[in-house]
Amino acid sequence: FQIRLGDKDKDTRGTAFVVYEDIFDAKSAVDHLSGFNVGGRYLIVLYYQPAKFEKRAQVEEKEKELQELRKRVQHHKNKMGK
Repeated sequence: FQIRLGDKDKDTRGTAFVVYEDIFDAKSAVDHLSGFNVGGRYLIVLYYQPAKFEKRAQVEEKEKELQELRKRVQHHKNKMGK
């Protein structure tokens, strides 16, 4: 298995990703480690769902595009008002 730590930004701080070669080991981790207390913090163990993360990235990109369009419209309104 591999352990990958999340970045230190607000979304992934305190997050670690464990990659198992065998699906049965991954299932065992989800079944037995989720809710386990380590150092006063409870583990949340989930399966990686690439489609879910891809959709989230697409939503974030669309939100950025929307913000940019709003800025352009506001700039146009300000320009026309003068």
